[in-house]
Amino acid sequence: MRALGAALVVATLVGLAADPAAGQAGRRYYDTGQEVVPAYEGWEQNDDGSFNLVFGTMNRNWREELHLPIGPDNSIEPGGPDQGQPTWFLPRRNRFLFRIHVPADFGDKELVWTLTSHGETKRAYGTLKPDYYMDKNVRMANNGGGIFGEIFVNEPPTLAVRGESVRTVTANEPVTLVATAHDEDGLPAPRPMRPLDPARPTSVAPVAATGLRLSWFVYRGHAPVTFDPVQIKVWEDTRANSNSPWGAGWMTPEPPVDNTWVAQATFSQPGTYVLRCIAHDGGLTTHEDVTFIVTE
Repeated sequence: MRALGAALVVATLVGLAADPAAGQAGRRYYDTGQEVVPAYEGWEQNDDGSFNLVFGTMNRNWREELHLPIGPDNSIEPGGPDQGQPTWFLPRRNRFLFRIHVPADFGDKELVWTLTSHGETKRAYGTLKPDYYMDKNVRMANNGGGIFGEIFVNEPPTLAVRGESVRTVTANEPVTLVATAHDEDGLPAPRPMRPLDPARPTSVAPVAATGLRLSWFVYRGHAPVTFDPVQIKVWEDTRANSNSPWGAGWMTPEPPVDNTWVAQATFSQPGTYVLRCIAHDGGLTTHEDVTFIVTE
């Protein structure tokens, strides 16, 4: 419980700092111009004795999405610079984005993720220090799914993305994305966010609506991608009317027929992109990545 408690304290502090209404109390918030901060979330132990070091991000902007290509401005060492981290950074807090597998004898070593953006260099240090231990209960609590009862028995949703994992497509021509997801255990029980309070139109705690949802977003790339329909946000936008499970008044929509979501993605520029599909039950997630080689 020590690690869970520490994680919840951090999540609460982040939630409070993320509230735009905090500007009314003298704090400042920004749409653009601020840096991305890498975040070390903690470590998981695997059945074979090895470990996963888990990382996320905090983009201090509310609107700006940044591209930081693998290299001096986005590297993980030792062993890098590329160890599966994102190169496209959505606004605000994005938790548990990727894992780095390390051996059972990792000991007191560390991995350092360095990001430089808007002239600021920030680092996250991945270690096996005991206070950073995490499991699915910690993830569920930090995702806003709750801390009692069903948190201990919830299982992540299942997800299947149709099509090849690497695809070649053409810029400015819509590509169809099809994915099927199920929440077999129905946990956590579906719960909307609290009703909108006009006097305080933002959330002030790390809670979110629950119930199965699915979204696509850019994980790697150098330019925005347009999705139709517009995808439910995967970053913690606590403002009302923001199409976000963290925003006041938001309710998870009913799954589509056969639990199969269909969307279209349009790439405005050639290049190599990774789109991530994520199924979320409000506490735990499952994701698949698809690489797109976009030609003229």
